[in-house]
Amino acid sequence: MKVEIILDLPCVWSYFAFHRFQRVAARVGGELEVGFLPFQLAPEATAEGELKVDVLRRSFGDATPDAIAGITAKAAEEGLVFRHERAIFSNTFEAHRLIRVASAQGKGEEMVERLFRAHHTDELNIADPVVLRSLAGEVGVTWSDEGAEELRAELARVRGMGVRGVPVFLINGRELSGAQSEEELTAALAFASAE
Repeated sequence: MKVEIILDLPCVWSYFAFHRFQRVAARVGGELEVGFLPFQLAPEATAEGELKVDVLRRSFGDATPDAIAGITAKAAEEGLVFRHERAIFSNTFEAHRLIRVASAQGKGEEMVERLFRAHHTDELNIADPVVLRSLAGEVGVTWSDEGAEELRAELARVRGMGVRGVPVFLINGRELSGAQSEEELTAALAFASAE
């Protein structure tokens, strides 16, 4: 069964969905071919980035502390630790390129998990090449500078598919949008398996 996950790393719902999918996949077992397709929530963001709290303030205004508290509590329910005070919101192009490199080495899922944790828990700038090289080393991925043109083409292809938000699951080509529950993901995998 082929599962492709369209995500972006600063997206909390992408992280929740991926984390749920990992738990479901571990329970379901069997042969799952898991791949990742890139999406950028903010392709205009810089590599230096800015404090994520400032980005959130532009969206939530005075309600920002409540929004942060709410999503931090939700993350805790998922078994995840979110920190926001020093988190950096930056361009994710190079992080997506690293996912491609890692996937080619059979370590895509591990790299995605580590990048999510680096951003949401460790408050690292996942556009910083020094940070990315370090994370690649942690996961056992051999660094490569290749794949930028292929990634640009893939980003354009995903946009051409009409994707405007993430996460999106493509399970044997069938689209499932949003941060699905574990029950919904289990049902979707069962349905695809029966097909």
